[in-house]
Amino acid sequence: MKFDVACFGSAVVDVFVGTDVSERNKEISYPVGGKILIKELKFDIGGGGTNTAVAFSRLGLRTGCICKVGSDENGREILEMLKKEKVDFLGETAKDSKSKSGYSIILDSRGGDRTILTYKGANDEIEKKDIKKFKTKWLYLSSLLGKSFETQKKLAETLKRKGVKIAFNPSSYLIKSKNLGSLLRITDVLILNKEEAEMLTKNKGKDLLKALYDLTKGIVVVTNKDKIVECYDGKKRFSIIPHKIKVVERTGAGDAFASGFVAGRIVGKPVQECLKLGLRESESVIKYFGAKNNLLRFKLK
Repeated sequence: MKFDVACFGSAVVDVFVGTDVSERNKEISYPVGGKILIKELKFDIGGGGTNTAVAFSRLGLRTGCICKVGSDENGREILEMLKKEKVDFLGETAKDSKSKSGYSIILDSRGGDRTILTYKGANDEIEKKDIKKFKTKWLYLSSLLGKSFETQKKLAETLKRKGVKIAFNPSSYLIKSKNLGSLLRITDVLILNKEEAEMLTKNKGKDLLKALYDLTKGIVVVTNKDKIVECYDGKKRFSIIPHKIKVVERTGAGDAFASGFVAGRIVGKPVQECLKLGLRESESVIKYFGAKNNLLRFKLK
């Protein structure tokens, strides 16, 4: 089968831990030796690979997901979820019992923000031999490290030569630890938040969009939480202002926005319409717990 988009990223089990701890000076602090009561405990499946794959699939796009899971209960839950969401699994289940599925602990504060502790596990062990053969129009890359990052680069370069479009959503830890130059140069759509954009360009000036465009020559999009979202395609600048809504939980908002924007590009929508779709996806997600629970469901095609 030929896909509209194949997502290459992480697959994890998320556990949301809600406490009454407040944020102070942009930090969530827990006393050493203390015991903190958990007010809410919820489980879900997350990770940039599965979050975006589900978003694309729910919009009616033929979607594949390249990820790696352990041969454990969490791995089985991830695969069952992908099947239920009509996403084709293009990755591999680790045969080594020591290779565990990814796991994230999301520590939510009373202020509505969160800190995420992530165990990558099998996510960082993807090799070329782990990927099933497939054809696609677009390849969407979210952050991975280790062997997986090198595999992402090689696959992106191979598919780019075949005319496949590349979308890239790098995280701060990837920007800090890897040289992304060769990957950025073949990227058609680059999406990241303002902090990541400044880190990538080493630029806190006004022309952040131009600095990003110079790295990739593709469409660049910069989000900034509840502030203006900006975009540049090398000729024209676009923007959109988020609505004032009550935020329940922000996990997955970036993945939702990025997949909404890229989905619009896949079906040929103008850039401004893509921004609207991305914003609609992200604002839908942050009203609820979980990165996927309130992703939009309708046919784009």
